[in-house]
Amino acid sequence: MRIIAGLEIPESGHLSIDGQRVNFSEEFLLSHRRSIGTVFQAYNLFPHLTARENVILPLVKVHGLSSDEAQAIVETLFERFQLSGHADQRPAELSGGQQQRVAIVRAIAIKPRFLIFDEPTSALDPEMTAEVLDFIAELRAEGRDLIIVTHNMGFAREVSDHCLFIADGQVLEEGRSTELFRNPQHPLLANFLAKVLRY
Repeated sequence: MRIIAGLEIPESGHLSIDGQRVNFSEEFLLSHRRSIGTVFQAYNLFPHLTARENVILPLVKVHGLSSDEAQAIVETLFERFQLSGHADQRPAELSGGQQQRVAIVRAIAIKPRFLIFDEPTSALDPEMTAEVLDFIAELRAEGRDLIIVTHNMGFAREVSDHCLFIADGQVLEEGRSTELFRNPQHPLLANFLAKVLRY
């Protein structure tokens, strides 16, 4: 995931996205990173900034928008995703689900080619998990391209088109989600799904 986001440089092999080979020179990576929205497991919000300021900052400092342009984008997104009432709160004053929604809005605000989610619900309780998963499903329903790293197999089965099953640093199986969940071929995947989807 970090390689796709341009945050790590591979030691071997190559990466192509939409048929375009990624150049891992620093000059290319600067542009590449700005085109991808990444939502981290730990939210990565600045604790001294309000929710609004956390979204405005990269729009102004990284993407070169004026303060007025950034403010307009943030107001629209916060209203759309029911965050307006929390815009002036700092992360410590928000629930985990609210923090994660702010982090997702920050990623959306830059109008990325696609969004990457790193275990977006691992730090949340069940109610907050449902809230964030509903939010991600809404983005998926809009036709946005998403890459999600998750242990939540029920959610992966519901929202994904294509899945990769990774264990011990290797892709053990991949394919269309409907087929992979219905008829897993690798014994480790079959055993894993039998356990996690049992209840």
